[in-house]
Amino acid sequence: MKNIATALVLAASAIAAPAMAQDVSAPSGPRAEAIVGYDRISLDLGDYGLGTYSKDGVAYGLAVGYDIPTAGSVSFGVDAEVTGSSTKVVFDDGTDRLEVKAGRDLYVGARVTAAVNPRLNLYAKVGYTNARISAEYNGEGLGGENGDGVRFGVGGQLAIMQRSYLSLEYRYSNYEGGFSRNQVLAGLGVRF
Repeated sequence: MKNIATALVLAASAIAAPAMAQDVSAPSGPRAEAIVGYDRISLDLGDYGLGTYSKDGVAYGLAVGYDIPTAGSVSFGVDAEVTGSSTKVVFDDGTDRLEVKAGRDLYVGARVTAAVNPRLNLYAKVGYTNARISAEYNGEGLGGENGDGVRFGVGGQLAIMQRSYLSLEYRYSNYEGGFSRNQVLAGLGVRF
């Protein structure tokens, strides 16, 4: 996580230096995007004598937001998103099988975005997230639990046309009950 954040800061510094001489406008208004990418969940099941387990999968979903520009090349915004995940952790000893699945994830938060040049925006965000985890034991549903948490993220948006952009984001979410996730998501979005 530190390596990714450091790389983004260094990239922003390298790009921002020549951009300071330009008149760069902060992003503004509503935006929407489809997102997909890598999802790694970690479950601490030490209370059940199972230890900590991590598993990889695919996250996918939709995000919306609104940016309000300030003086200069910075804007403040709000984000909301709903995502799903294919990630699951399976415990199978040949006799019993426990399957824990990561389900939907709801997020709402705030972010600050800096326009680095006319085509590139970098941002950082923080907010509330609520994830659903469900379990099956030997094929029988055990129900699900919702976990509240906090999400931190950094990313960038690269304009590909006048109103559309590609995005890349790293984020870390920490939930109650020993559940956390790391994600790297790419997106295709549009500004209205």
